[in-house]
Order: sequence, then structure tokens, then C-alpha cells
Amino acid sequence: MIRDLKRRRARGRRGLAIVEGVRLVEEAVAAEVRITGAVVAPDLARSSRGTAVRTALESHAVPVEEVSARTFATLADTETPQGIIAVVEPRRWTPDDVSLSGAPVLLVIDGVQDPGNVGTLLRTAHALGVRGTIALRGTADVWGPKSLRAAMGATFRHPVLSFDDAAFIAWARRHDVTLWASAADGEPLHRAIGADGRGKGVIAVIVGNEGAGIRPHLNAVAARRVAIPLAQGAESLNVAVAAGILLYEVARAG
Repeated sequence: MIRDLKRRRARGRRGLAIVEGVRLVEEAVAAEVRITGAVVAPDLARSSRGTAVRTALESHAVPVEEVSARTFATLADTETPQGIIAVVEPRRWTPDDVSLSGAPVLLVIDGVQDPGNVGTLLRTAHALGVRGTIALRGTADVWGPKSLRAAMGATFRHPVLSFDDAAFIAWARRHDVTLWASAADGEPLHRAIGADGRGKGVIAVIVGNEGAGIRPHLNAVAARRVAIPLAQGAESLNVAVAAGILLYEVARAG
């Protein structure tokens, strides 16, 4: 099962995902994610945290199977495994889980393909108090092993919704969500926010694919296209770094 769950299609079919490493399993336990089973290697017992996380799993009646170090190495997704892999049942977030009261900020991820970037985006959104993240078509699986590691546990607590484009646009219009698209040639962010802040209501900041950016039809429905002014000679920012700056500034102006 663990080998199978390395594939996105299998994760979708089974409704399960794999969490590797002591820190992530600790986070899953703390967030009360449903854990259906775990595999451990003998090395796990060499650290007090490893022993503690195994004890925590067993205290929650999670089946734990010990395998040889060689077998574990064939299951692990990391170069330096920590001796534990858990199978979890991802929480299925719904739009009702995302509160739109007040003047919240949302993050929209449009086709970001690098799972490390996707995980970092979720970690950043969660840390900055973003109410929820929408993952659109072409975005790397937020429950993939690399995305989960980069998110550092944020995936277990931060609401993530998956929409196709038409459904997302309809949902945004229905709830009066104002879309701000990040674009290198957009209006400088400080000018878009202005002296009086960014206004009331829900703002959804859209970030796009690492190379192609945001797709044209999403740009077309955005109320603003905003840019982070860069120093002369600087071409661009990493998508997760750019999102962090945009989300922080928009949230602060609310």
C-alpha cells in the first residue's frame, strides 16, 4: 500500500496518503488526523522522539508494523529516512470550512507544479493566517510526499479546496470574492493597496505556474493585477516567496 500511495492516482483512488518522518507523524497525531497504520524501522528506537511517537501511535490503537532497515529503505521517499512512515486519511475540506466573515485573505494556486513550492505555499498561508487555499488545475498534489514535507504539518490544519476553473470563478462571484492576480507587469502592490488600505471584503491572491504564470482567463476575471517591485536587474521571485510578501501586505492592509 505504501508503495502504491506514492502515486497521485492511487492516493485519489484509496483516499489515503503517506506521511514520513518523526516530525510529520508528530504533527499528524497532534492535529488528530486519522492514521490507519504505520511502518517503522529498528532505527526509530534510537531516539527518544522516535520512541515517543511510536508509543503515541500505539496509544491511539494505530497498527504499527516493524520491518527491516533494508525493507524500510525501499519504502522511504527521503534520502535519509527517520524510520517511520504512516498511512493517513486526508481531511476532506469543504467550502463551508472556510470562514469568509470579516475581511479575510485567501490564496489561490494556479498550476504550480513543483511540490516543494506547493508545500511551502501552504506553510506560508497557514502561518500568515490565510483563511484557506484553493488549488486549481495543474497544481501539484498537496498530499504528495514532497508537498507534505515542505508544508511542515500545515496541510493537517489549513483548509485546502480543490476546484476546477469554472466552479472556482462561480464560487468567487457568488461570495463576492475579489481576485488579485500576481503579475510581473502588474500594478505595484503598494499602489494597489493605497493609502486607505485594500478595502473591505474577501481578497483572494492568485499565484501562477513557475514559468507560465497565471492562465489568461483567470487574469481576465481578476479585479487587479499586482506586482512586487524588484531591484534593477532582478528578474523574478520564487513563487512561494512572492506569495508570502503579497499575502502579508494584503492581510496587513485589511
